[in-house]
Amino acid sequence: MMNPKMISRNSSSHSEGHSDRILLWRLIMMHGKKMMRIKLTLILTLLLSVLPATASAEGYKIGFVSVVKLIELAPQGEVATKKIEAEFGPRDKAMRKQQEAIQKIEEDLQKNALVMKASQREKKQAEKTKLERRFKRETEEFREDYNLRRNEELKVLQKVVREAINEVGKENKFDLILTESVIYASDRANITELVLKKLRSKK
Repeated sequence: MMNPKMISRNSSSHSEGHSDRILLWRLIMMHGKKMMRIKLTLILTLLLSVLPATASAEGYKIGFVSVVKLIELAPQGEVATKKIEAEFGPRDKAMRKQQEAIQKIEEDLQKNALVMKASQREKKQAEKTKLERRFKRETEEFREDYNLRRNEELKVLQKVVREAINEVGKENKFDLILTESVIYASDRANITELVLKKLRSKK
């Protein structure tokens, strides 16, 4: 007859061994998935690094573009920026004048505080507070309107850039064009300047 203490120890050892095997299996699975991602990354990196000048391999033509650079350098982006500045320039100028008025009152209070009557100081302070509240409110409205307008123009620009990439891809018979999400792209595969040239021809 087995000692109950031995049974308890055996059961505990079996449970611990089972838990260890489960943990080991999970680690193996996680390691396997990680290795698979690494392998895929290496395959893509090697593929892009050995492509010839036209970035083709076994009949497949692959290119890379920097969308960020295209948006930054595209002439359409400069046009959009000037348009927004023209729209918001007058409001910006008016708000600068408000800020100068607040600063002037502040300087007046600091300079003449000792010679001012209490009623004068209170009146100046009330005027300053009123201007500050108005300035804060209009600043928030300005920021919201400006960001909304900028995002509208950015969406239009992104669409123009995508269309240019598609046109270059079709004209040059690319099978695949990658963007910034790729880890590595050789200079041979980079067609950003080619797309930028297309964008400049459209302005």
